[in-house]
Amino acid sequence: MPFSWTQEYTPVLGSLTLSALVAALPVFVLLGSMTLFKVKAHSAALLGLTTAILVAVFVYGMPVPLAAAAALYGVAFGLLPIGWIVLCAIFVYDITVTTGTFAIVRESIASLAEDRRIQVLLIAFCFGAFIEGAAGFGTPVAISAAILIGIGFKPLPAAGLALIGNTVPVAYAAMGTPIIALSAVTGLPVLQLSATVGRQLPLFCLLIPFWIVSATAGFRRMLEVWPACLVAGSSFAATQFLVSNYHGPWMVGIASSSVSMLALVVLLKFWRPRSVWRFPHDAPSSTERRPGLSKRQIFVAWLPWALLSLFVFIWGFPETRKTLDALAHWTVFHTSIPALHMAVFRTVPVVPVPRAEEAVFTLNWLSATGTGLLFAGIFSGLVLKLRPTEIVRVFGKTLLRVGPSLATIAAMMAIGFTVRYAGLDATIGLAFAATGVLFPFFSPILGWIGVTLTGSDTSSNVLFGNLQQITAERLHISPLVAAAANSSGGVMGKMINAQSIVVAAVATDQVGEEGAILRSVLWHSVALVCLVGILVMLQVFFFPAIT
Repeated sequence: MPFSWTQEYTPVLGSLTLSALVAALPVFVLLGSMTLFKVKAHSAALLGLTTAILVAVFVYGMPVPLAAAAALYGVAFGLLPIGWIVLCAIFVYDITVTTGTFAIVRESIASLAEDRRIQVLLIAFCFGAFIEGAAGFGTPVAISAAILIGIGFKPLPAAGLALIGNTVPVAYAAMGTPIIALSAVTGLPVLQLSATVGRQLPLFCLLIPFWIVSATAGFRRMLEVWPACLVAGSSFAATQFLVSNYHGPWMVGIASSSVSMLALVVLLKFWRPRSVWRFPHDAPSSTERRPGLSKRQIFVAWLPWALLSLFVFIWGFPETRKTLDALAHWTVFHTSIPALHMAVFRTVPVVPVPRAEEAVFTLNWLSATGTGLLFAGIFSGLVLKLRPTEIVRVFGKTLLRVGPSLATIAAMMAIGFTVRYAGLDATIGLAFAATGVLFPFFSPILGWIGVTLTGSDTSSNVLFGNLQQITAERLHISPLVAAAANSSGGVMGKMINAQSIVVAAVATDQVGEEGAILRSVLWHSVALVCLVGILVMLQVFFFPAIT
């Protein structure tokens, strides 16, 4: 092993506060350049990455080979599996556009609900939550945003609404992966963690439908459809609470979204808003259904999305992945990252005992979620009577369109991995842990920062789960509440992490406008995570029995 290095968490004059401010520089540079200076996403990513490497090497003393290896590890992870998911999700959408079936999908949604406020509930909240529960990793943002544009939403609002809708389902994304990972790093029982998160988030499950409709049409227009918001939110919240508390984390997202969607559809059979609200730019005929559109045409048009849901659902099961890996072991690739694997040591108080950090890149090509989406696209093309050569041509065009954004995602992930292996994230976490009696408020914000840095609630839980637990025990706070708060607060950072922003930009054909998308959702994210902090404070100091 050419290098072995132990992380230092207070490198700036031994001061935790000063060290935390320096550690946050890559985040400030990345987000600040996009929001304040309107720098393009790829340039902002390179600036943030450069800052992260400079801080890691010259402030934290990380050996250059380790910093370079961490950045390259992030690039690899950004392309596979995350980039693969984004590419194949957009491929399915492009198949439907090429065959003309997306126009029928648009009309069928309009026939179910012409009102834009109801449409955003059905697509950005309910359907997006279903995809999040099954797959995660940016898939719901790509699909929801693309559908919203297809039915007439402008690109910027479509991106922002898809991002806001993709919040409360994130804690139980990809068949409960974030909760399972949190249990693994903390040693806390997975069922108890699932239940505790399921007692923190239901209030926000109820709130988000009202919030997202207000973001769409304004507060006054939201009041006109409050029954729809209430039914969608309350059915989602009740199902999330019941499944997370009495079954576990695995089916929470899928069950909650399915019940919410069904409840909303049933409501629409008996209730409609007094007036149909549309955007000012909507043409009078934009939501009118074509005469002669048959049930068979509608069925065929929706088939690609049904196939997508089916493949994502099947690929989401751990048993499916294990079976595919066993049957096609040649598609499984494992390699330790040279110079980085087991060379970086995390130490107390971030972890109970010093430990070497693993750095193993795994590519399970056949069992990867993106491959399930690829098969959904191929099957959809064949069902819609495209020739194999035409399907290949569509995929090639999708690759060319998404290619520049994949490079941006790779750079964004390189920042996250550099920050993690250099220990910058741990310094920020320790600074929040030092807030004493205010720690319950900042505990969710720590998870929020973790998701902002890594793009994943799972990764945030792995990064900060131990720290939350250790700090809570020192302050005589329930470790379950603190660890769960990391996940609950983290979900509110999903809408502003760079990966999600880039995915939304690709899906809405706004590459280069990532800063505008970020500015449109930033205050929503900050406000919501502060509300989570207040809820956790109340839970700790006034309702300790609710854990």
